[in-house]
Amino acid sequence: MFLLDHFHRFPPIELADDNGILAVGGDLHPDRVLLAYKQGIFPWYNEGEPIVWYSPDPRMVLFPKEVKISKSMRKILQSNTFTVTFNQDFKQVIHRCKTVRRSHQEGTWITDALEKTMIQLHQKGIAKSVEVWQNDLLVGGLYGIDLGSLFCGESMFSLVSNASKVAFIRLAQELDQKNYPLIDCQVYNDHLASLGAIEIPRALFKTYLPEK
Repeated sequence: MFLLDHFHRFPPIELADDNGILAVGGDLHPDRVLLAYKQGIFPWYNEGEPIVWYSPDPRMVLFPKEVKISKSMRKILQSNTFTVTFNQDFKQVIHRCKTVRRSHQEGTWITDALEKTMIQLHQKGIAKSVEVWQNDLLVGGLYGIDLGSLFCGESMFSLVSNASKVAFIRLAQELDQKNYPLIDCQVYNDHLASLGAIEIPRALFKTYLPEK
């Protein structure tokens, strides 16, 4: 595990420990955060704790063409139940991701500082969102970092059933049309696995990262 200084640089991701922890410290300056994602690294920590930088092995990803859409979800997508937009309300999406409580999770890893950094990256056209609306109310969505050929999914939320699934499926379809090879989902969870995400070796994931 490495202790970062004020320079915007990271050690090779192969040096991460068995838990995927590569380094601690540093700051959340937008340039440092963007550099991290370009190298397959992301911050993940709780408010009041030192910043921890991860690069897990294996890595959870979705190949957009392989997104799983059940028959019931196809009906929902074809109905007028939800309206989906892109990058129309990034601030509200990330704030909902930060504040909506999940039964399996205590607290949030989206700190005030990280929220601020992501909004700055959104203003630069790098962090992007998907919004799901029902009766003109924001009921679901997700956000992540768009590296131009790779989308790094960060977090999603849902206030009604299936809203976050709709956001994720629409994102996958949009990225498939743009020939993005994969969506980075970071670490395993059952929800993403049910939508077609799989784990791949970090070494393979690294080959999809943008060239420096």
